[in-house]
Amino acid sequence: MAGNDATNPPTPDSTGTEWWRHAVIYQVYPRSWADANGDGVGDLPGITAHLEHLRDLGVDALWISPFYRSPQNDHGYDVSDYQDIDPLFGTLEDADALVARAHELGLRLIVDLVPNHSSDQHAWFQAALASKPGSPERARYLFRDGKGPDGLEPPNNWQSVFGGSAWDRVAEHPDGDPDDPQWFLHLFDSSQPDFDWRNPEVGDMFEGVLRFWLDRGVDGFRVDVAHGLFKEESLRDQVRVEGQKGGASTGEDPHSMVERAELDEPMWDQPEVHEVYRRWHQVLAEYPGDRMMVAEAWTSSAESMARFVRPDEYQQTFNFAWLLASWSASDFADVVQHTFDALEPVGATPTWVLSNHDVIRHVTRYGGGTLGLARARAATMTMLALPGSAYLYQGEELGLEQVDVAPEHRTDPNWLRTKDTDEPEIGRDGCRVPMPWSGTSAPYGFGPGEGQPWLPQPSGWGSLTVAAQETDPESTLAFYRSVLTARRGLAGLTDSVKVTPVTGDVLTFTRGDLTVVLNCGSEPVELPAGEVVLASGPVDGPHLPADTAVWLRG
Repeated sequence: MAGNDATNPPTPDSTGTEWWRHAVIYQVYPRSWADANGDGVGDLPGITAHLEHLRDLGVDALWISPFYRSPQNDHGYDVSDYQDIDPLFGTLEDADALVARAHELGLRLIVDLVPNHSSDQHAWFQAALASKPGSPERARYLFRDGKGPDGLEPPNNWQSVFGGSAWDRVAEHPDGDPDDPQWFLHLFDSSQPDFDWRNPEVGDMFEGVLRFWLDRGVDGFRVDVAHGLFKEESLRDQVRVEGQKGGASTGEDPHSMVERAELDEPMWDQPEVHEVYRRWHQVLAEYPGDRMMVAEAWTSSAESMARFVRPDEYQQTFNFAWLLASWSASDFADVVQHTFDALEPVGATPTWVLSNHDVIRHVTRYGGGTLGLARARAATMTMLALPGSAYLYQGEELGLEQVDVAPEHRTDPNWLRTKDTDEPEIGRDGCRVPMPWSGTSAPYGFGPGEGQPWLPQPSGWGSLTVAAQETDPESTLAFYRSVLTARRGLAGLTDSVKVTPVTGDVLTFTRGDLTVVLNCGSEPVELPAGEVVLASGPVDGPHLPADTAVWLRG
């Protein structure tokens, strides 16, 4: 139960530094991690049963995507009750057992928080549908009258991140009054209505949610759509350029960060949101153990990213510029330099990430197959040499690629909302296919059942399972374990990084007596002086092969 010794966080970092500043944090997507009851869907007992894998891998914490009560229209990011566990995943007792076991193994546990929107099945939204326009119940969400002579046009031109209009008519909602004239805003799926954060009831409710989970012993929160919450109060039309999607919230917008800085986005990154996070910072400070928050903030620049990690707001924010960079030494160098330049004035440490549940796995992004895996290992090793925290996504330690999920098996609302349009979005199912643990055919030890889990696993994964790779010293799993072990040896190094001006397609930076070299080119390059500590691939002699990274000391 909350507050007992079993849920107390692990002891602080032995150096006296906040544990999260240089942590390696592993994302678990609960539907796809491990299935304990045989229904084909991962669950909390399945996570608990495999925590030793994370301990042995060498990470410091795990972040778990949403497990709250939910209709699962967006796989848990549509929350109907923030203070309970969906029966699909287990019970509150299962959550307490997970927290306790993680702490026994020395792992911190971060849970997902979804404050921009709720499910349309949340009690508040159901009460809003049952009430009249202008009621206190509707004031918790963004209900507005439509445009046009009969109010049959959306209140503004905003588009959903998942495709189509960001507004739905109450009259067309299954639970709505067919004579109701109003519309409601949903920047994501129509089953995910946006809260009106200008209503103080919303802020009070979420403070209660924070305290509920902190009292149960969680170590922090990953905050979904942290750049959302507030919209420009006027809800004016957006001025869009050709090709711009509904706000670039999930990294799928075709515009670069530089271009996005010039875009008109009245639904994102409003200044009022920072007052919310100052309030949350104060709540976390009341609890022992360096509790933390990390923002999923798809901002338009490194400078706007840094605003989220001022000393009285978030402890961390995701640095998506590293993930979005192309396979290019100059691009990587720019990200590193701009990140440190932006964070230095606010005294924050950076984060680095290459994959998550919303993007194409980086092995595939870098070309797939042998080439993609070599580049993925090199980029990962380079990332892990940088000061700050690194976030890993489940399965990347096995070298998993994006799966081409057949249309009949796709479940992502991004696909379901666009599949019949002129520009269908394939969706994010391909990076969410369940983990292969053992065996030579599906479900590869994912659960006790037979046959395929909720998303089908491809044939040929037998050599990629955890069990298969544990016995292979050349496997990607062995590589990750060795890099994470070596990373711990960097703990005493300076947090200052010096990036060498890029010549050709080679990234070189130094951190104290450590030199890191990444060859993004197609030909071997001469290595600088030093002893090879670690390499992402074979290094024979004084030259670094293409698509390879190396750590040098001395």
